[in-house]
Amino acid sequence: MSLQGKGYFIWKVPKCEGANPTSIARTARSANLTHVLLKIADGIYKYNVEKSTLYDYLPPVVAELKRTGIQVWGWHYVYGMDPVGEARIAIQRVKELELDGYVIDAEVEYKTAGRATAARTFMSRLRADLPNTPIALSSFRYPSLHPQFPWKEFLSQCDLNMPQMYWEKAHNPGSQLVRCVKEFQAMTPYRPVIPTGAAYGAGTWRPTAADIVEFLDKVQELKIPAANFYSWDESRSRLPELWKAVSDYAWGELPPEPPKDIADQLVDAWNSHDIEQIAALYASNAAHITSARTVHGQLAIRAWYSTFLNELLPNARFQRTGQTGTDNNRHLSWTATSDNGKVLDGVDSLGLMNDKIIYHYTSFSVTK
Repeated sequence: MSLQGKGYFIWKVPKCEGANPTSIARTARSANLTHVLLKIADGIYKYNVEKSTLYDYLPPVVAELKRTGIQVWGWHYVYGMDPVGEARIAIQRVKELELDGYVIDAEVEYKTAGRATAARTFMSRLRADLPNTPIALSSFRYPSLHPQFPWKEFLSQCDLNMPQMYWEKAHNPGSQLVRCVKEFQAMTPYRPVIPTGAAYGAGTWRPTAADIVEFLDKVQELKIPAANFYSWDESRSRLPELWKAVSDYAWGELPPEPPKDIADQLVDAWNSHDIEQIAALYASNAAHITSARTVHGQLAIRAWYSTFLNELLPNARFQRTGQTGTDNNRHLSWTATSDNGKVLDGVDSLGLMNDKIIYHYTSFSVTK
């Protein structure tokens, strides 16, 4: 799957839009991003997984981004001390998350003597299990300064090269990008370059909005089809002028956003706290079922939601955390925070008829 246009790396999902999948996707679309790259693993371990609860932030984010027409790639920092274990977790994450592509972030650890063997082992395992997945290398911008790095071992089995084109302590991204591309073009094997620009601060140095525009102008001048920035985490929260510069730069076009699935419409309606909007999703003879009771019809469902939103979970904010099902069945998981406590275990099943909810079973518990 080819890349066209602008993309952003995300390091820590909880630091991006409160880890809300809908907000992340909406923000990406508003910036006209064609792809987002999420950190999926570090060494032999999964990444963006809550340590205390083992909650994995990535599945709902991946699903929502893909639903809105944005490609999702995963990136993985590798060390080379256990290449078999690192390949194993990479393969697992790419498959379980159904990613559009995979990026290897290999840096200083791979300049250690003997790491070429580790790179060959890692890449052979990776390619054996992911023969059709686009794979990119993300590493140093000037290979001439890093001759110890096993470029050939990595790039020979990669489809793309995503050099970290970070112009730290300077403000000349255009000329640095020209040098970067020329050095890689002189190498064998050569892989198409999709550079990653700097959207973060280092010490007292900060890129400027003008730097961002110069970088993207040069990317297009060199007829490079796509570019990335690192990182969403920092530019959204600490350097909004950089995010705005990337967002405002006209490049790439997303397909129209498809209509929202009824499960997403339901969660949006909950967040509206508008009982009429919620009721409009149900058939006139719908059944709503909990462990305590079953109610039938629009009036009874409106009454149930009045209690749900005003007494059980006043001023609640809901977030869908997972979804499965097609055709006339949906299963969703959700969480909520409210003035009366929180829900961490919401699980619902929906039966549909003529695009309306005819059957709704819900289970949840409120904790303080």
